[in-house]
Amino acid sequence: MDRGSNALDRRVRLRGSVPPLVTPFTADGAVDFDAYAGLVEFQIAGGSAGILVNGTTAEPSTLTVEERNRLVSIAVEATAKRMPVYAATGSQSLEETRALTDHAVDAGVDALLIVTPYYARPPQRGLVAYYLEVARRHELPWLIYHIPGRTAVSVTLDTLTELAEASPTFAGMKHAAPDLALVSAALARLGPAFRIFAGLEELSFPMLALGACGLMNAVGNIEPRLLAHMCEAVEGGDLTGGRALHERMLELNQSVFYDTNPIPIKYMMVRLGLLRANRHRLPMVPATHDLERRLDGVLERAGLLSAQPATA
Repeated sequence: MDRGSNALDRRVRLRGSVPPLVTPFTADGAVDFDAYAGLVEFQIAGGSAGILVNGTTAEPSTLTVEERNRLVSIAVEATAKRMPVYAATGSQSLEETRALTDHAVDAGVDALLIVTPYYARPPQRGLVAYYLEVARRHELPWLIYHIPGRTAVSVTLDTLTELAEASPTFAGMKHAAPDLALVSAALARLGPAFRIFAGLEELSFPMLALGACGLMNAVGNIEPRLLAHMCEAVEGGDLTGGRALHERMLELNQSVFYDTNPIPIKYMMVRLGLLRANRHRLPMVPATHDLERRLDGVLERAGLLSAQPATA
């Protein structure tokens, strides 16, 4: 099998709005897998181009390997091939990343998102060796999850280039950093086949306008249809329409970062009836009352919530 051509063919589906789903919890702290399957259905009905399992919004650092693996399996089963499933399989540990990746591949996901190893702060040559070691074990398209604000390590253009030359299945990256210059430089050097997903809500439209292929935004848990429309508008050359959607969603996008993600998102999902309860695992905690009132105002101004006291 030609790994390179096979991976390139699969890249065609890597596009559009791919929200990173939250992880619902039960009252006793267990993962609510039934509720998770319901969130998958909500994304399908909302017109998303795919879903991301175990992204930052899912609070993966509070989950066990077994829980993360089961969420992947449930997502694949629930989508039933109706949309691509992206699995975030990275960790600070190579062995854990291998275990998560092997399961995702066996479960039948469509693409992998592998975060830069966090805490260790490896040099660029360490990142290259790490990614190539993981990539050689499978034939799925894979993307780097570039989120230096969480991992304390950035990826350079030269590293992206080296990986693209060495790994035929390397498809692109989720870019959750305000460095728009890297987006332009990567696309100029690696071409439009290099897939870049915008990972910062406020920079969604700017990155799409520069040539990003899609979005992986937490706010898609609340408004999947508007994000899908923004991607479709920009892909179709309607920058005016895309900008209008960007402006319409600006405050909602900003609210994602009123506290550590996904604290604001989970609260707003409860207020909109998308989650039964606002639960996290320590050290993550629910929104404060002051934040709840602030988020209620955001939802009201966005036309998503009529004025009423918080109940979550």
